[in-house]
Amino acid sequence: MSLLFWSESSVCVGICHYSLMDYFLKYFLFLCNLVFTVLGLVVLGLGMWGLISKESFAQEKIGSIGTDPMLMFVMLGFVLTMLCLSGCVGALRENCCLLKLFSAAVLVLITIQVVVAIIAYSLQDQIGGYLRSGMLAAMVHYQDDLDLRFITDEIQSNLQCCGCDCHDQYYNCSAPGVLACGVPATCCVDPLENGTVWNSQCGVGAQLLDEFTAQSVIFLGGCLGGISRWIKQHEGVIGTVAIIVLGVQILTVFITTRLLDSIQQHKAYLHYNMGG
Repeated sequence: MSLLFWSESSVCVGICHYSLMDYFLKYFLFLCNLVFTVLGLVVLGLGMWGLISKESFAQEKIGSIGTDPMLMFVMLGFVLTMLCLSGCVGALRENCCLLKLFSAAVLVLITIQVVVAIIAYSLQDQIGGYLRSGMLAAMVHYQDDLDLRFITDEIQSNLQCCGCDCHDQYYNCSAPGVLACGVPATCCVDPLENGTVWNSQCGVGAQLLDEFTAQSVIFLGGCLGGISRWIKQHEGVIGTVAIIVLGVQILTVFITTRLLDSIQQHKAYLHYNMGG
């Protein structure tokens, strides 16, 4: 009897009490998911603010809300918030259902990311075509959509480029008003014109200039080539970041699995002990 009692007590020490590592994993998982839950709420809030500020929910605009770039932030923020909230509450409350849901969702995301990476690598030429079509569409709606204008301006300013393939793809000479034969101010080499005030008219009539004169006023190279060069220059950093992000997700799954095993063993022992 004493031998049996000692054996059961030894099992109890290993099962009915969590180890320090279990506690560490529990609160580490909780804190990580809490941080990303807050981040998800911020992204969701920014997306909603963007939609509301542009009155995208108005009756005359609701039909085109599906193409609004801000909708991507709303969806990303919502998914990130719900996913991390389930992991956060599941870890804190030791809820096996929520932890299993969280682990399964992360595994699905990992699978999707791997599949997307494989498809993107195998369809590089087609992706270039899609990117070109998207940039041309952004140029057409440059004056109409604030989000597209912001994205286009950021690309042109940071990459020092203009248009998709070249600067003369912007407003044709039959366009109304001062936009005719012009380009956006972010195409200008010096939009401040050595001053402190942004000159929004610096690209007016730029397409009428000869190439030699134009190169001192605006960027002549297209942004599609600029993006390709930027990706090639930073492909090492991009690959490293992608591997780290994927590694963190895989580590999260392992931590969740370890925590689930500990919780289930603990609950099984308590159930057996109380039943006995």
